[in-house]
Amino acid sequence: MYYPFNYETINAVEGSYSPSMVKNNSYAFRYWQRSLFQRACSTLDFELPETWAGKTRDFFYYCMFRFGFVSIFERPEYGRVFNPCTISGRDFYYQPTDVIVTNPSIEQSLNLKIGTDCELLKLTPDYMGVWDIITYYAEKLATLDGAVNMSLINNKLAYIVAARNKTAAEALKKIMDKVNAGEPTVVYDKKLLLPNDADDKDTPFQTWERQNLKESYITTEQLQDFQTILNNFDTEIGIPVLPYAKKERMVTSEAESRIIDSTSRCKVWVETVRSSIEEVKKLYPDIRLGVKALFEKIDEEKEDAEDGNDDTDRDL
Repeated sequence: MYYPFNYETINAVEGSYSPSMVKNNSYAFRYWQRSLFQRACSTLDFELPETWAGKTRDFFYYCMFRFGFVSIFERPEYGRVFNPCTISGRDFYYQPTDVIVTNPSIEQSLNLKIGTDCELLKLTPDYMGVWDIITYYAEKLATLDGAVNMSLINNKLAYIVAARNKTAAEALKKIMDKVNAGEPTVVYDKKLLLPNDADDKDTPFQTWERQNLKESYITTEQLQDFQTILNNFDTEIGIPVLPYAKKERMVTSEAESRIIDSTSRCKVWVETVRSSIEEVKKLYPDIRLGVKALFEKIDEEKEDAEDGNDDTDRDL
């Protein structure tokens, strides 16, 4: 959401981040934020009313993962709708009692009572969404992205030649142009390799060779680190993964433990959504709402495949 902060406020917010001296490529950071957000959206499949399809569905996903909750209410001109909102008030258990909805399409802000005028559909128990997870890993990937770019540049092997005079320099440039153009044979004047004069025994040019190029090539390790960070992100959001650097003899219990670890947090989100759906249906019994996690769909597909194999075996 856009906030029109002034320069002083922006500096105060940015300066409160620690460490504030660490800077990343803003384009790379935004790229990874967007990429990880879409990756996170794939973990949950929401069943929504037909009127919330298309672009409205996209906005729903953004609100749920960005803000962590939406308010669901009815308006005469729009029907049953959802919108991002600000929560306020608290009950005996420190849960919000009211919401404030501000929308440019509505002349005045709406002050709605939860359970009476509206209901909250939330993703996380603490009303925070998952944008902190996305930003946390986007920063790491953007930092590593800059390191990979630098590594690729530094790992380029170039010929560095020192010419004794302008004539030798121009001749060497022409030779390299022909070589880089792919000509199979390059002919040059042999005087190029002779001393400049009778008293000068040095060659007309010298080369500087870069040593230990292979030992300094770390790009492959950095790309593996990319996959490791992505796997860690997937583990956070509920995409089942196995370790990237898998051991030669990984036992079944180790693999299952990793899968359980990767789905534990997403299970909390699913349970939170389903619990809040029950509250929404108390206010709007006929509303069409549901959610299914990616790991649940994968488990169902496995069960269907196993049942199909069993049927085949019985037929045989």
